[in-house]
Amino acid sequence: MTPEETMAASGNASWMLISAALVLLMTPALALFYGGMSRQKSALNMMMMSFASMGVVGVVYILWGWSMSYGTESIGGVFSNPLQFFGLKDSITDAAGNYIVGANGYANIIDVAFQITFAMITVAIITGSLANRVKFRTWMVFTAAWVTFAYFPMAHMVWGGGLLGHSEDSIAAKLFGTVVEDGKTVAAIAPIDFAGGTVVHINAGIAGLVLALVIGQSHGFLKGKDRPHNLPLVMLGAALLWFGWFGFNAGSAFAANGLAGLAWMNTTAATCTGMLGWLTVERIRDHRVTSLGAASGVVAGLVAITPAAGSLTPMTSLIVGFIGGCLAAMGVGLKYRFKFDDSLDVVGLHLVAGVWGTLACGLFADKIGLLTGGGVDGLKLLAVQIIIAAFAAAYCAIVTTIIALILKVTLGWRISHEEETAGIDTSLHGETAYDYEMS
Repeated sequence: MTPEETMAASGNASWMLISAALVLLMTPALALFYGGMSRQKSALNMMMMSFASMGVVGVVYILWGWSMSYGTESIGGVFSNPLQFFGLKDSITDAAGNYIVGANGYANIIDVAFQITFAMITVAIITGSLANRVKFRTWMVFTAAWVTFAYFPMAHMVWGGGLLGHSEDSIAAKLFGTVVEDGKTVAAIAPIDFAGGTVVHINAGIAGLVLALVIGQSHGFLKGKDRPHNLPLVMLGAALLWFGWFGFNAGSAFAANGLAGLAWMNTTAATCTGMLGWLTVERIRDHRVTSLGAASGVVAGLVAITPAAGSLTPMTSLIVGFIGGCLAAMGVGLKYRFKFDDSLDVVGLHLVAGVWGTLACGLFADKIGLLTGGGVDGLKLLAVQIIIAAFAAAYCAIVTTIIALILKVTLGWRISHEEETAGIDTSLHGETAYDYEMS
């Protein structure tokens, strides 16, 4: 490498390590967001499930997650051989002891570090649909099974050269042909998922919906107002999620370059209008705006821009964020209409906004979207985006249903009515979030 290339690689490596740390922060931030939204008697359990996701996924990812997601021995374009890089063998140093250079010019282990944090936050998102009523041990087992059979295959299909990606064997290539770029044959109309519309948000959103249906309603659902017990905690969590999301989106440029800057700016633009969109719906529907709505709108805007952060302009990001905030605000009402207990709005915030963001790539991707000059190819891109969103949703629904039903008849999901009434924090953990006894 030339001195200039060495310096660039060093700068990119620094940025990616910072980005990995930012994304890692997002899971504790989500714990604060969910903990504040839950009732007082289940705040600790809610936060514990996010922390447990980090523990379980961290171990599983090192053992076989990286290999299943980004190994080169693809099995049907769905997942890669879990034993190829088991325990990160042949992923860190070569026979001479030198660090293996990854696809982006810096040490491969840095990419592993970045991707492990994505797996953690994706699983943690699902916990929002389970508040107050599930056994902790069952959640732990579900985490290991779901990340193995749902998340790792989806990451491989979208980002690891599988069915939903750019490769010549992908669905997009089969539909609209291939071209040769930089000596490689790739899909002529390449799907866009910059940082996880399908892999993270549709995946987690569908899983949350399926679990809410399989596990059933909490005993207090629709029987009274189940308000967040600590709104300042919710807003703190949302603020930290916004901060960490810059690693999530701008880090997905895999370099400290202009694309990272564009993703940063697009993320900011969409998040601002996502919040304003949600508040607009609240004002029209409820005749007031709320702190919970502002915090939720922030998350909705972040989710909506995630798949599109590297493909839009700041102007179109404003549009996508605003519509995403509006759709998510209306989407949270689905649980009341169809009576599924999505306790903390995983479906509205992640599934609805995630689907919108994925489809918005086909509409607004700069110069190639249907509404931004793409013409016939823009229509093809929109079709590809619809197909990958539908495929991701269907795959996750099937896998999650199988895992959830197996656990229902083996370990069981629900705590007892008495334990739920007393509060899951006390019943399962022997703790309370707040101690009001006078000393």
